[in-house]
Amino acid sequence: MSVGQGAGVFWRWWAAGSTSQVGSAVGAVALPLTALTVLDASAFEMGLIAAANYVAWLVIGLPAGVIVQRLPLRGAQVGADLARAAAVASVPLAWWWGLLTVAQLVVVALVISFANVLFDVANATFLPAIVSREQLHSRNSLTSATHAGTQLSGPSLGGLAVQALGAVPAVLVDAASYLVSAALLWSLPARQTEAPDRRPPVRTLIGEGWRYVTRHPVMGPTMWTATAVNFVCGAQLAVYPLYLVRELHAPAALVGLLLAVEGIGSLVGATLTPWITGRWGTARSLVVACVVAVGGAFLVPLGTGWPAYLAFAAGNVLFAGGVVVLSVTTRTYRQTASPPELLSRVMATVRFVSWGAIPVGGLVAGALAGPAGARLTLFAFAAATALAPLALLLSRVRGLRDLADLPVDEPAERLAVAPVG
Repeated sequence: MSVGQGAGVFWRWWAAGSTSQVGSAVGAVALPLTALTVLDASAFEMGLIAAANYVAWLVIGLPAGVIVQRLPLRGAQVGADLARAAAVASVPLAWWWGLLTVAQLVVVALVISFANVLFDVANATFLPAIVSREQLHSRNSLTSATHAGTQLSGPSLGGLAVQALGAVPAVLVDAASYLVSAALLWSLPARQTEAPDRRPPVRTLIGEGWRYVTRHPVMGPTMWTATAVNFVCGAQLAVYPLYLVRELHAPAALVGLLLAVEGIGSLVGATLTPWITGRWGTARSLVVACVVAVGGAFLVPLGTGWPAYLAFAAGNVLFAGGVVVLSVTTRTYRQTASPPELLSRVMATVRFVSWGAIPVGGLVAGALAGPAGARLTLFAFAAATALAPLALLLSRVRGLRDLADLPVDEPAERLAVAPVG
């Protein structure tokens, strides 16, 4: 598979991801509402379900880069889609038979989590192989804008589907989307790989990726920035439904609408990222984006009644917009600055650390929301968002206009390989 095979490959890849994202956005509303309204889940159980959705990054996040490097890309993605479809479809089946429990929702979330890890690392590795280096930033912006569009439409559709059909039947939309995605991905050309004469130990390969990222003067600090943001995102995933349903008493359709508003911020952020980074520079844009995200996080839990709904929506837009600028800019930098043979391991290392913070945030928020309440928990995590710009300001990224302006003093071999003695 190589750059220049035609736009058709990219658009099929894009269509597959877009379809599954719409279904996942519907499921992101239907599954928590299933736990809350059908099973009467507690705050801690909601945190447990939210954490299970991302815990796989802590378990296989690091070896995922090596696994993807050795597996057929197309097969790994299709297999992940089928596993996710089967897991999600088990929820309505168990409900119809009267066997559905919170424990099953946690197991379903775990299966989705492990499949997501392999799928996401494979997807991030796939894109640079089918588009030119010059197109990477615009294609990353497009995929983020598409994701924002699905965040905007999916939760709204999910809220309406739950209102019309019930929480459990609405889950089937998510399962169907994974099947469509698998069919589209299966139509893509398989990656041609040559078996090496010898395979270095997995631990050695993981170590190379880890040292390359953590020693890198740009990738290291931006990884810790993303980690702080994702820690807060994990808390939001756990507490948002609880806050809206039990403290603001929002109906299901309104819950879906308010969660969908995040997509507006993501869409605006993704659309404007090329213009913002071109005007201000990639490094400066990251700092500004993080500050905007901090302001949004503090706005979310303000007010009561309808003013609280408006504050939640506005804060959600600002937080999501800042996060998307951070995501698109740093992802593009990693894809262009990483040596090709290290790319899958670089992506896996960054996501192991940064996405591994999501389940931790979910568990901490779930444990805190019980005794302290959802509103106070959201304020506490808003304060934690301030660590994101701080990680940049304490690094060599401070004062730069563009991330590429900071020369990497040592070659990839020196960054990746541990010094002897």
